[in-house]
Amino acid sequence: MKFQRTRGVLRLMAAVIHSLWEKGDRNPLILPSTVPIDDARVQSELTRYLSDNWAPIIEKDVDGPNSLPLKIDAEQPNLGKLHATRRVARTIYLGSAPTTAAAHRGIEDRRVKLGCVMPGESPAVFGDALRRLASEATYLYQDGPRFWYATQPTVIQLAKDRAEQLNRDPDKVAKELDDRLRADLRKTGDFSRIHPLPRSGADVPDDLDARLVVLPAEQSYSKEPGSAAETAARTILESRGNTPRLYRNTLVFLAADKVRLQDLDEAVRRFLAWESILAEQVPLNLDPHQVRQAETQKQAADGAVTARLPETYQWLLVPGQANPQAPITWQAIRLSAGDALAPRASKRLRSDESLVTSLGSTILRKHLDDVPLWRGDHVAVKQLVEDFARYLYLPRLAGPEVLVQAIRDGVALLTWQSETFAYAESHDEGAARYRGLRGGQVVSLSAESAGLLVKPDLAQRQMDSETAKPSPGESPAAPMPRVDVATGVGIGADAGKPPGPPQPKRFHGTVTLDPTRVGRDSSRIAEEVIAHLVGLVGATVTVTLEIEAEIPSGAPDNVVRAVTENSRTLHFKSQGFERQ
Repeated sequence: MKFQRTRGVLRLMAAVIHSLWEKGDRNPLILPSTVPIDDARVQSELTRYLSDNWAPIIEKDVDGPNSLPLKIDAEQPNLGKLHATRRVARTIYLGSAPTTAAAHRGIEDRRVKLGCVMPGESPAVFGDALRRLASEATYLYQDGPRFWYATQPTVIQLAKDRAEQLNRDPDKVAKELDDRLRADLRKTGDFSRIHPLPRSGADVPDDLDARLVVLPAEQSYSKEPGSAAETAARTILESRGNTPRLYRNTLVFLAADKVRLQDLDEAVRRFLAWESILAEQVPLNLDPHQVRQAETQKQAADGAVTARLPETYQWLLVPGQANPQAPITWQAIRLSAGDALAPRASKRLRSDESLVTSLGSTILRKHLDDVPLWRGDHVAVKQLVEDFARYLYLPRLAGPEVLVQAIRDGVALLTWQSETFAYAESHDEGAARYRGLRGGQVVSLSAESAGLLVKPDLAQRQMDSETAKPSPGESPAAPMPRVDVATGVGIGADAGKPPGPPQPKRFHGTVTLDPTRVGRDSSRIAEEVIAHLVGLVGATVTVTLEIEAEIPSGAPDNVVRAVTENSRTLHFKSQGFERQ
């Protein structure tokens, strides 16, 4: 039976208008989206010239009482108030069902919107409805901007079935999520290290630098008391394996939101389903269009996982303590989506002053006095580094170097007597004095230095007493000889006195470094030797690095190539491998 254009249109429009009049429809226009396909009389006119296969398609994907468009509209209020998904489905069906055998099937998305939008409505709402419908419908095909219904199911249903089957294989979903988390956590932000997905406290070292611990997905966070994330974080904070944890003020924790985790799990399963379909496109006998559709859907699913990962891992759990006598408290901070996980966490902690990357020397002095952190009249640098890593009532430092820099700044401060502290190399208990006492000077030290911070009033008294009178057995210092600046010859009473011993004018030194710790050793040499020489006025300092390697089994080609190319890039004056 062929469609009779004039008579067929009159019959169809009579049924449409009668149905709309019965329903009290007040729309100013009759568009494809307003044709009541759910009315039996209208549906009969639309399908009487088509194959019988279309009836179940309309029931499932277009306008049945339990159809997918009605379900989407019910779940999305912004779409449901306009029945946007239902109207989009009607428009696509009316525009594509009669032309399924044509060379260019379907209608473009802009024409779909044109067939839906009434005056005063936003086209963007219908674009959203179209995207959602295309990602879930069983019989709706897409090729670029064109959409059409067909009687053969798309691979979408196959993807749904495979995603559902992955509920019975949680290990595969967990592995994909772990891989994505670890890839994201390569960006560390202000943390020196990240500990991803530890299974116990034994997996988190007890070190002095600040680190982010990212809890596994099953240890998610909710605001209910005793959440799995808070319990796991508390266990890791208290112990490392079977031993108590010492440096508790170095850890903060990142956990997944319990509700959002379900959405992330669904997105991961959908991605894995599309990935498996593309991997089996030959056994599944997919045509080129279905392959393109699967690639498009896989890309969309991948984007959904990428977007939902930071939305899910949004809770920072930060331990704290108001004072030494107060109990440990936990603060849950919700992060906003945006950057990678670790940089986003460190940025929020910095803004809340829960992670300190730069400490003022006067602030350090305040903590020394208020807690107090002094051990008598002084405190060792190593002890102070451990105190800040250990006690939760002190600022959480990004690493020991933050404290060391604050000490350097404080000792170099010109007003150290009133605002900061002095520095000494050691304390002679027998003589009750400090060796190498300095204040108002630049000092070179590291977190491993054996030096001491000294209370400024005590340091000032020792300096004054040592300046006021010489030590027993010493003669008063002789006056400095006067020398003519132009000729260099002594004048006056000093002319006949012999000059003192000449000062050394050259220095040379050779040291063997541990090849596995070159960075650490060279850094110490730079701070404790080279820095003193470079600071001398007019000094010319040359540092040469000599490398010699004996390789009994011979160097492989890839190592030879890498070392040679890197040596040239780094401007080695001479370099080369020898065969004998």
